[in-house]
Amino acid sequence: MAVTAEMVKELREKTGAGIMDCKTALQEADGDFEKAIEILRKRGVAAAQKRAGRETKEGVIDAYIHPGNRIGVLIEINCETDFVARNDEFRQFVRNMAMQVAAANPQYVSRDQVPQEVIEKELEIYRSQAKESGKPDHIVDKIAQGKLEKFYQEVCLLEQAYIRDPDRTVEDMLNEIRAKIGENIVIRRFVRYQLGE
Repeated sequence: MAVTAEMVKELREKTGAGIMDCKTALQEADGDFEKAIEILRKRGVAAAQKRAGRETKEGVIDAYIHPGNRIGVLIEINCETDFVARNDEFRQFVRNMAMQVAAANPQYVSRDQVPQEVIEKELEIYRSQAKESGKPDHIVDKIAQGKLEKFYQEVCLLEQAYIRDPDRTVEDMLNEIRAKIGENIVIRRFVRYQLGE
């Protein structure tokens, strides 16, 4: 199928990818928009992973106060350049992440920040639950590991389901914004305040 300029323009508007990237993706996908979007997303994630080691010294600290003034969040998200830090899309991402923290109440940014003693304590609880429910010893550790994965999905921001699209994780959204903007972006830290806590 011949790829027209209108098709390239439409894909570019949907994805924000470059003209040549859109044209190539459409040619590979034989004009199928959904396949082309998938190709662009895969390439974007791969490119974002290459950038992951680059230094991030710019960015923003944003404050979000949830309606009702009972929950507040401070979040720091870094990028490579001050140009990106002023970008509307980047700022919207920061705001969405602050809202995610307010709504989902993560305790850590990623699983590598979870202290080892917390992991051990959780595993101990899961093992004893499995034993008490009469599970055989050779399955107890598998059950505990499975529950630990669920624990990470609850307490680690990057592994949580994104509140605006529960089929995707926060990490998926982070990789998408990295691919779209073309810089390494890092969620550095956050603090969540809840009235009375």
